[in-house]
Parts: sequence; C-alpha cells; structure tokens
Amino acid sequence: MGSEDLKKRVGQNIKRLRMNAGIKSQAELANLCGWKSQSRVGNYEAGTRAVSAIDAEILAKVLGVSPAEILYGNSSDTNGSVNTPKKRTTRESNAEWHAGFDLWDGDTPLRDDEVALPFYREVELAAGHGSTFVQENGGCKLRFAKSTLKKSNVEAQYAACVTVSGNSMQPVLRHGTTVGVDTSKKNIVDGEMYAIDHDGMLRVKMLYRMPGGGIRIKSYNNDEYPDEFIQPERLNEIKIIGWVFWWSVLNVWNN
Repeated sequence: MGSEDLKKRVGQNIKRLRMNAGIKSQAELANLCGWKSQSRVGNYEAGTRAVSAIDAEILAKVLGVSPAEILYGNSSDTNGSVNTPKKRTTRESNAEWHAGFDLWDGDTPLRDDEVALPFYREVELAAGHGSTFVQENGGCKLRFAKSTLKKSNVEAQYAACVTVSGNSMQPVLRHGTTVGVDTSKKNIVDGEMYAIDHDGMLRVKMLYRMPGGGIRIKSYNNDEYPDEFIQPERLNEIKIIGWVFWWSVLNVWNN
C-alpha cells in the first residue's frame, strides 16, 4: 500500500471511529483533542495529511481505542466503511497485565531477540531551555527487543538513548525521561519530536515546517514555553540530531 493510500485508509479509520463514538463533527473531535482548529481533523479524515504518532495517541484516548486501530484499523472491518454511530461508553479497559519481570545486569548475555543501544545518561537533552553539558557515561547500554525497533522502522546502528531534563515537554516527557533517538531520520514530519542541537543547546522538541522554509519549535508545556520561530536565514542555528521514536519514564514512590 502506497503512502497516499495509507493516509486515506487512516482517514477512513478516524472518521469511522469518530462516528462510532457519537462525535458528530470534526470540530467537536478537534475540541476534545485540545486542537484549536477543525482543519487538522479535516485533513486527517480526507487523507491529505499523515497522522503523527503523537496525534494518533491523542485521538485514540479521545475515541477510546488503541493507537493501532487509528493507524491500521480493526481487522474485522476490512472495507473501511462508516458504521452506525454508537453512544460513547464511560467504562473501558486500557491495560493488559503481564506478570513478572526478567532481572538482568551488565553481565547478562543478550538474547537472540535483543540488541544493546548506547545509553548516554549524562548527555542532557534539555526539554527546558537546553544544556551544553555533554559527557558519555562509560559504555552503558540499554537493552531493546529487536521487535520494538522493527515496529518503529529503526536500525540499531543509528539508535541511541539519552535522558531529558526540564519541564517544557510535560506532561508527556517528565524530567529524567529516557528517549530513544533515530539519528538516520532528520527530515521534519510536522508534529513529531526530534532531538536537536539549537545553537549549541541540546533539546527535545516538536518541530513544524513553516511557509518559506522556516521551522516552528513547540513545547507541550506551551503556557511556560511559547512557540519559537526560526526564520529561513537562521536555519544554520538548528541541527537535527534525529527523530525521537521511543520514550520511557520511571515514577518514584514518595510515601
């Protein structure tokens, strides 16, 4: 399936799920997602714009489905048709229990289905105003399942893990969050997160292309960190390190 056909299929999925959820208009769905304009939903449903992973998660939460159903559809619905609207339910299961943990340390051999990515713990990719402090942490590695990388179309040789600091990307990326970066993907897809070198500051931000060739830098915590606009003549200030394909954060029990 080509990229244009895929966008159209995803658009059909969104429209079908919106109708199933009893959301009658694109404007209502946009409002529930926290988006200012109806046009984003309109473009998605028309198949003229690719849905970012972040937006797929937002849509899935509002519509009460998984991001996979947004992007790939329900296997029982193969014709992409719009079903009869259903009333939204208030009770749902959004988790699956997987009992137990496999414990391992630096001496534990990798399994056949694992790879070890370099983990630069002390490279601070600041989610606030940025940081120039760069120091490797003695060969530390983070284990990944090969299937995890395959799902995101990431090759191990181009991937690395780092930690994020600051609060500008909250609530999605809290201070101390670990992110995986694919250094082979540097082309901007609107709304995706990237690790960037911004005039010597290492940062994790959402990027958008602007008319005329500029770049808009956006934080989730938009109240404290307003959008930044890089005009075309200043693009030499920005170096895209890579696309953020994965993140994980550890909660700490404070009781």
